[in-house]
Amino acid sequence: MHDKAIEDSQSHSAAGEVVAIHGSVIDIRFPPDRMPSLGDAVSIAEDSGPSLIAEIQIHLDAVTARAVALGNTAGLKRGTPVQTTGAPLQVPVGEAVLGRLINVIGEPVDAGAPFPADVPRKPIHGPAPALSQQGNQPEMFHTGIKVIDLLAPLIKGGKAAMFGGAGVGKTVLIMELIRTTVERHSGISVFAGIGERSREGHELLLELRQSGVLDRTALVFGQMNEPPGARWRVGLTGLAIAEHFRDDIHENVLLLVDNVYRLVQAGGEISGLLGRLPSRVGYQPTLSSEIAEFEERIASVPGAAITSIQAVYVPADDFTDPAVAEIFGHLDSSIVLSREMASEGMYPAVEPLASTSSLLDPRLVGDLHYTTAQEVRKAIAHYRDLQKIIALLGIEELSATDRRLVGRARRLMRFLTQPFMVTTAFTGKAGRAVELDATIAGCRAILDGETDDWAERSLYMVGDLDEARRREASLEDTHARAEAS
Repeated sequence: MHDKAIEDSQSHSAAGEVVAIHGSVIDIRFPPDRMPSLGDAVSIAEDSGPSLIAEIQIHLDAVTARAVALGNTAGLKRGTPVQTTGAPLQVPVGEAVLGRLINVIGEPVDAGAPFPADVPRKPIHGPAPALSQQGNQPEMFHTGIKVIDLLAPLIKGGKAAMFGGAGVGKTVLIMELIRTTVERHSGISVFAGIGERSREGHELLLELRQSGVLDRTALVFGQMNEPPGARWRVGLTGLAIAEHFRDDIHENVLLLVDNVYRLVQAGGEISGLLGRLPSRVGYQPTLSSEIAEFEERIASVPGAAITSIQAVYVPADDFTDPAVAEIFGHLDSSIVLSREMASEGMYPAVEPLASTSSLLDPRLVGDLHYTTAQEVRKAIAHYRDLQKIIALLGIEELSATDRRLVGRARRLMRFLTQPFMVTTAFTGKAGRAVELDATIAGCRAILDGETDDWAERSLYMVGDLDEARRREASLEDTHARAEAS
């Protein structure tokens, strides 16, 4: 169905033939006057099964082009005929893709019915909105996650990313954001899984189906076991779907991407296969332009916005890595996940001192929010400065003022933990979504000393301060009964 739609929609169909195959890279010879443009899709008719789609990347000479396959090239032979399409790859968009799981070329992979022939399609390559058309008044995108809303608030129509190494909770945080934001915000969600494990895609599909939000979500996957071309372009497929809802249907869109670093990795594999010399730390020389091509198209226009939340793997926890540093430059909010906090059970493991947001300005969020966030950071920073002294000499060697500040910082860090809805089955704790006002009120109470006599565990993995207060009262009752007996 997909191949027929491509062939029927093109008027410039010209025959070429495969002359060489280098893994996922294919050399194709065309007639001299019918050479396709860079970025165009071509269809390679295989003997068995559907046609293979590839994208033209280099003109080797006047009659030979080098293309990147978006599927598996196993069994492909020299001399196989190739049809040009005269346009970039076009994928299905609109209401038809909601509730569906599709691959990089727009084919359903959820065992559902194929898309009808008249489904609208959009090219995966396109320009970013002009600067004159961009921009809305900065507005906070509430997530219900305390530490994010307080210290690194997301911007509606902005770009936010979660940075962390392996196993610190990026995917769980993304899944929680899907669940809470779809329930809290009207609009469409598009999830692009770049280089994800099959298990994670299956879990996400089940989670969205059980929570009843799948019918407002489009899922696009280029799995870890797929060729690099599929992983390299699947982010653009998700972006094309999001842009259609923003520009043509004027809906707000939440674009979730897991994981942007896999896009960079796939680009590096492609770059090597295309014969380009590597650049810094072995990355492709086109690193900056590849990230910019993806990130700059995520923008707001009057009446509708694409809000993007992305997970970024940090190799070896090295935040100076060129790919990570390049992604940082495109963001409005940066949420840094800490392995040290994860090892202490502080989930979500958001590092309060390294996470930032351009929205955290008193003119945008108000004096109370800004002041509270700064005081929370200051208290935690002071505690971190004293940690070595405490480890060497003990907390008793600190002054009374420092002991009090350390106690408040530890309580703040525990109050900023939170049980998630998506982890309820594993932890047995019901998830919590907390309003910003309740988060600020709880932090202010801790900073003002209201909880100085409370047990620290009363504030760990709770929602608002009222829940912590009830837990503290329960602990006191238990302690009193134990003493009485």
